[in-house]
Amino acid sequence: MSEILVTGGNGFVGRRLVAELLSRGDAVRVLALPGEDAAWLETLGAVVYRGDIRQLASLEQSIRGADAVVHLAGLMGVWLPTATYRAVNVTGTRNVCQAVLRHGVRRMVHVSSWTVYGMGLGQVVREDHLLRPLAEPYAQTKAAGDLAVQRMIATERLPAVIVRPGTMFGAGDVLNFGRTVERLRARRQVIVGSGRNALPLVHVTDVVSGLTLALDHAQASGQAYNIGNDRPLTQEEFLHEVAMETGLAPPRVRVPYRALYAAAYAAERFAVLTRSPEGPLVTRHGIALFGTDNRHAVDKAQRELGYSPHIDLRAGIREAAAWYLDRAPASSSYLSTAQLAAEEDVTAWRF
Repeated sequence: MSEILVTGGNGFVGRRLVAELLSRGDAVRVLALPGEDAAWLETLGAVVYRGDIRQLASLEQSIRGADAVVHLAGLMGVWLPTATYRAVNVTGTRNVCQAVLRHGVRRMVHVSSWTVYGMGLGQVVREDHLLRPLAEPYAQTKAAGDLAVQRMIATERLPAVIVRPGTMFGAGDVLNFGRTVERLRARRQVIVGSGRNALPLVHVTDVVSGLTLALDHAQASGQAYNIGNDRPLTQEEFLHEVAMETGLAPPRVRVPYRALYAAAYAAERFAVLTRSPEGPLVTRHGIALFGTDNRHAVDKAQRELGYSPHIDLRAGIREAAAWYLDRAPASSSYLSTAQLAAEEDVTAWRF
C-alpha cells in the first residue's frame, strides 16, 4: 500500500483516479482548495487536506510522508488573464515539484497536455517533439509547466514522469462533451473546414489507466508519455456520433478554417477591449482544437508502460451521452453546461 497525494483530486479526472487508487488498496490524500466541497471524496475514504498550490507553505502538511504525488491541479476552460494561468499552471507546478524534492517523495506524475506540442502539425507527434504551443494562455502555461518539470528532472533529479493526455471526455465531462452538446442543442455547432481532421480524444478511463501505470513503473522516472487513443475519430464523425446519441440534429454548415480562426481572433480582441467577464463567443484555441488534424503516437507508453486504450471512442460517447441525458429535466429541455457544472461541483482549477 502506498500513500498517494492527488492535487486536483476533486475534478473530472481526479475523482476517478482517487476511486481507482482506493480500490486497489492505496491510501489517498487529496489537496483541495479552502472552502471546496470535498465531502464525496471523504465518504469514499480519501483524506482531504486544504491548500493552494500557488502557496508553497500550504503544501507541507499534505505532502509530508507521501510516497507519490499525482499533480492534476490546473487552470483551464475559463477566460482569465495569462498571469492568472501562470500562477497556477507554472508557479503552482514548480511549488509541487519543490515540495516533492524537499520531502523525498519517490515518484511524481505531472499531468501536462497534448496542446503543449501545438496544433495541426501535419505529422504523428511523438514525445520528443519540440513544444510549440498555440499563442493562448492555457497551452502556453501548460508548456511552461511541462518545461519546468523537465528542467528539474535534469538538474535536480526530480523523480517525475510527465503524462501528456489527449482531449479527455466521458460521463461527467461538462467542459468538452457538455459544451459540444450545448452547441448542438442551440444549433450553433458548425463543421470547421472539411471535417475530416482527426480529433485527439481519449476516454477518461484510459487516462486514469495511464496515470496509474506511470505511478507504478520504476523505469518511467524521467520520461514523458502521450496517453491517447490510436484509433481517432474525425471531427465530423465525433459531432455526428454525439448528435445521434443525444437525439439532436448533426451540424450541416461547413465554415472554412481560416475564416473562423480570424473571427475567433477578432472575438478575443473585442472581449479584451470590452473587458467582457464572460469572454469571447469563440476562441482560437477552440477553432484550432476542432479544425486541425492532431494525431499523437502512444507506442512509447504501450511499449514501456504496458498502456493500451481500452475504451472505444464511440462507446465512450454513448456513455457520456447517457450521463448527460440522465441529468436532463423530465421536460424536453436539456440541462445547461452551467447547471451541470454546479451539479457535479466542477471548478476551473481541476482536471
